[in-house]
Parts: sequence; structure tokens; C-alpha cells
Amino acid sequence: MELNRRTVIAGAAAAGIAATTLGGTAQAAAGHRPGKELFGRLADGTKVYRWSLQNGGIRMKVLSYGGVVQTLEVPDARGRHANVVAGFDGIDDYVAKSPYFGALIGRYGNRIGKGQFTLDGKSYQLSVNDGVNSLHGGAKGFDKRVWDVEPFTEGSDVGLRLYYTSVDGEMGYPGTLRSTVTYTLTRRGEWRVDYEATTDRATVVNLTSHVYWNLAGEGSGTIEDHELTIAAARYTPTDSGLIPTGELARVAGTPFDFRRAKPIGRDIRAGHEQQVLAKGYDHNWVLDKGVTARPEHIATLRDPRSGRTLRIATDQPGLQFYSGNFLDGTLTGTGGRTYRQGDALCLETQHFPDSPNHAAFPSTVLRPGQTYRTTTVHTFGA
Repeated sequence: MELNRRTVIAGAAAAGIAATTLGGTAQAAAGHRPGKELFGRLADGTKVYRWSLQNGGIRMKVLSYGGVVQTLEVPDARGRHANVVAGFDGIDDYVAKSPYFGALIGRYGNRIGKGQFTLDGKSYQLSVNDGVNSLHGGAKGFDKRVWDVEPFTEGSDVGLRLYYTSVDGEMGYPGTLRSTVTYTLTRRGEWRVDYEATTDRATVVNLTSHVYWNLAGEGSGTIEDHELTIAAARYTPTDSGLIPTGELARVAGTPFDFRRAKPIGRDIRAGHEQQVLAKGYDHNWVLDKGVTARPEHIATLRDPRSGRTLRIATDQPGLQFYSGNFLDGTLTGTGGRTYRQGDALCLETQHFPDSPNHAAFPSTVLRPGQTYRTTTVHTFGA
């Protein structure tokens, strides 16, 4: 029997959650199939859709273009919702201007030095799009592809499965890579991201999500008062092109020590050589836990103004913390406000940058018959 609006609202009220209208259909904050609407068209006429889903007090909008998380609303300590991720209102800005706002990243998250690596004795030249280096999969990475999207409801969970096939040679990478990324909202207030991929030739893969966070609210100003904790005693210093040198340096006694919670702004202008190169923080932290069979808690972000917290758990060995150094006031977000330096930050779970060129780093090689699997869980609180 189809539920009418009164039944939906009553059910939501019983659960202590307000109902909202998504695409003209009233949906409670739990247990309802995601809604879909046309968001725009690419220059070649390809349709881009926006999916709306909610559960456990979280409201999210996701684009088929790049798997972009356009908005993500969570409550503060008073129960007031706000969008806490940076993004744009229209598809044209995502195509022409986006610094990877909210996007899925592949085939290889982060940088590969000079866009080159050797695998099984054969050298590969990748698309170069960051000076002489390859960044986030090249000039047209997974963030610029239109994904197939399938909504689902499973028990108390709701979510989306996103599919993309990267053909052999795309952006210079060997092998046809078939990727599935699953976004799940749980009734416990979690956003879970599960990545899977298979290949028909030996290749390298490192998938991640490039959400820009501001827990005080999108466009609300600096994140320098956010308190951050990262469970890592080491990080990977870089050269002037932000390519790891191969050293696993200790964070103790440096601005890179986030083993105890501290405001991001406390040491961001300390003048450390690595901060000068990156114009702030833009580094990979070597997580103490290493690669694990299951996601383990590795970072906590807290906004003292709103009381919102974000806890991140992953099975990956690294975390890229980027403090929004290159936001320059030229981009206008969904709330109509411009983004300036330090107005949002990224916490990208990953294998290390340039791993294919560092034998001592955890391997990112995927071979036929193997399945790449990794999970990151974001838990919100206030």
C-alpha cells in the first residue's frame, strides 16, 4: 500500500525525525528510497542526475557526474541542520572550475611523480595535469566521468551504488578497470563509502573521496578553529612538486603532530619548510594502524562553534589532510558565498602518493583475479 504524506510525516515524528520533500515526494529521514531529478546536461547533451537521500539525521545530495557529494546536511548540538560540504549550484561550474569538490577520485588518488611508473618491467606515461605530475587520475579522471547510479534500501540502510568502467589506456593506465562505489547512509548517523574494482591487466589503483568539509556550515568562514586529531606518528614529506621524497618523517616536535586534538590554525603559519612548499597542510599522514582488515578510527574533526564532530574510520594506511590552501575567493558555493583560503578542508583516506615509484610504500598494484576493496566510514555527532 502506498504511503500518503500524513502517514510519512507521522512515521517520521514517531522516530523523532522531521520529513522533508525531495523531488516532490515526502520522505522521512529513514527507510525511504532515494529520489532522482535532472541536474543539468554536459556540452555533448549527456544528462546529469542528482540523487537525494537521507537517514539517521543525515541528508545528502549526490550527482551522477563524478559521484559528487553536492551537499551533506547534519545537525548541530541544538539539532539544527546545515550543509557541511563545499560545492556548486550548477553543472557548468563543476565541469569548468571544480577543485574536485565532493568528487570520487581515480584511477589514482593524489600524485604520481612525472606521471610515470614501471610495472612488471614496462613503463607507463600517464596524463600530466599538475605541472609535470599526474594528479587524481589525470586531466579527465573519475571526477569528470558520468557514473551509472543505482539506488537501494537494505534493512534500515539507504544508499547508492555507482558504476564506472575505465577502459584500457584511459589517461595512460593499463587494463580495463571496473569500479563500483557504494554510498550508504545508516540510521546510526554514518556515511559509509565502499570501493571495489577489478581489472583484466595488472594496473595500479587508489580510489578516494575528495569532500571539502566545514563543520560550522558551508561558506561560513575559516576552518582554522576546527580541532583535528590524526592517529599518526609519521608523515611523508614532499619535494617542491608535492611528491613524496620517500622519507617517513616523525611528526613529534613539528606542526604536523595531531596525535592530540588541536586547532588547525595553531601551527599552520609556523613556517616549517614543508608548510611553505604546500602553502599550509597538504600532506599524507602515515597512519599508525597501517593496512587493516576492517575500518579503524583514525581521525576526529570537531567544530567548537556548532559542536558538530566527524569521526573517520578506514582500512587504508594513509590520510591526506589538505587545508584548502588554494581556495582564493574566485569560487562561489551553493550558499551564495565565496570560498577563500582555509574555508574548507579535505581528509582523504588513501594509499600513499606516488606509491608506484616507492617500493617501500604499501603496494597499490591490482592484478587480474584480484578484487580491490576498501571502506571508509564517516560518523557524525554533536
